[in-house]
Amino acid sequence: MFENLTQRIRSAVDRLRGRGRITEEELKSTLREIRRALIEADVNLEVARAFIQGVEAKALGQKVLESLTPAEQVLSLVYEALTEALGGEAHPPLLKSEGNLWLLVGLQGSGKTTTLAKLARYYKEKGRRPLLVAADTQRPAAREQLRILGEKVGVPVLEVADREAPEVTKRRIQEAVRQGVRDLVLVDTAGRLQVDEALMEELARLKRVLEPTETLLVLDAMTGQEALSVARVFDERIGVSGLILTKLDGDARGGAALSARHVTGKPIYFVGVSEKMEGLEAFYPDRMASRILGMGDLATLAEKVKALQIEAEAPKRAKELSLEDFLAQLRQVKKLGSFSDLLSMLPGLPKEVRNLSVDDRALARLEAILLSMTPEERKNPRILNGSRRKRIARGSGTSVQEVNRFLKSFEETRDLMKRLEKTKGRGFFRR
Repeated sequence: MFENLTQRIRSAVDRLRGRGRITEEELKSTLREIRRALIEADVNLEVARAFIQGVEAKALGQKVLESLTPAEQVLSLVYEALTEALGGEAHPPLLKSEGNLWLLVGLQGSGKTTTLAKLARYYKEKGRRPLLVAADTQRPAAREQLRILGEKVGVPVLEVADREAPEVTKRRIQEAVRQGVRDLVLVDTAGRLQVDEALMEELARLKRVLEPTETLLVLDAMTGQEALSVARVFDERIGVSGLILTKLDGDARGGAALSARHVTGKPIYFVGVSEKMEGLEAFYPDRMASRILGMGDLATLAEKVKALQIEAEAPKRAKELSLEDFLAQLRQVKKLGSFSDLLSMLPGLPKEVRNLSVDDRALARLEAILLSMTPEERKNPRILNGSRRKRIARGSGTSVQEVNRFLKSFEETRDLMKRLEKTKGRGFFRR
C-alpha cells in the first residue's frame, strides 16, 4: 500500500546525500516534495500540513543546515513525525483477566466479520478463551460466514436469532461464558453499505445493553478519505475506543491509515495485512513508520518467526544442498507472508532490492514444480531426464521450459555458493 509513498519520500531525502551543509531553501524544497507525496498518497490535508510544519521547525531548531549529514538528520526527523502522526506509543486494547466484551462495528465490506475471527485466533494463541457472537442479522450470510470461520480457528460461535432483543442476547452471552469459561467475547454487528440512522440506532441500543469494555471500529484502509468521515460519524453517534485498519496489503494509496489517528483521536489497535487468519498484526506506530520509510521492521519479523515456530537450521555446505532443502526453505518463507512484505521488514537493503516487486504466484509455481517431483528426484536432481521433466511440467501445470529454467538457476546458485566457500578466508569473507 505504501510502496509509492516510500519511494517518493526516500527519493526526496536522497537528494540531500553527499552535499555536506545545505541551504534553508534546499531543506524547504525537500519538505515540499514530501508534502506533495503525502497529499498524493491521500493523506488528509490538515495532517500533511501539520506534519511538514513540525519537521521544518525541528530541522531548523536542531541546526540541520549546519550538519554534515543532512539527509540522515532529515530522515530521522521524518521518522519521528511519522511515528507521532500514527499515534506515538502503541496502545493495546483493554484486556482484563475476565469480563472482556468487545463490540466490533463498521460498514459492510470493511472486513469486520473476518477481522473478528482473526482476533479470536490472535488471542487464542496467547492463551485466551474467546467466544464469537454472530449478531449481524442484516446480512444473510454473515452468521454462516462467522460459523465457518469459527470452526477454522477452533473457537465456538453463538448465533443471534432474527429480531432477537439485545437483552436476550446479553443473557445468552452470559450463559455461554459461564458454561465455556470464556474470558473474551467478540461480537459481530450489523453493517450497511453507508452510514444511516437505522444502523446507528440499532448499534447504540446494542451497546447500551451489552456494555462492552471496548468498541472497535473496523475501517477499510482502501476507501481513502471516506474512511475518516465514517470514523467521525461512528465515534460521534456510538462512541469508539479504538480502530482496526484492514486491507493494508492492498494497492491503494494508504493515506487514510496515516491520517486515521490524527483525525479521529483514537488509537489504532490492529492492522489487517492479508486475507489469511494469521494476517492480523498489533499496531506499533514506530514500526509502521520504519516500514514506510524503507528502514525495515525486524521486531515484527522476529515476532512472526516466533509465533509461527520457525526455527533456524544449521547451514549446510553447498554440495549438501538439495531441492528437498529448497522446498523446506520455500515453505518457511511462505509462512511469513508475501515475499515483498518480507523484504520491506529487512533493514539496510539497497534501493534496487527494497523496491523489487516479487510475484508470489511465481513462488507458488516453484512449489508446484517441487511437489511434482518424487523425494528421490528432489534429493538427486541429476536423474531428471527429459521424460521426467515433462511429467513434472504436466503435474505442476507449468511448461518444460519453466522446469528447465528453475533447475538451471538452482545449479547456478549452488555453484556460486561452492566458489564462495572456496574463497572464504582468502579475501571474500576475511574479518
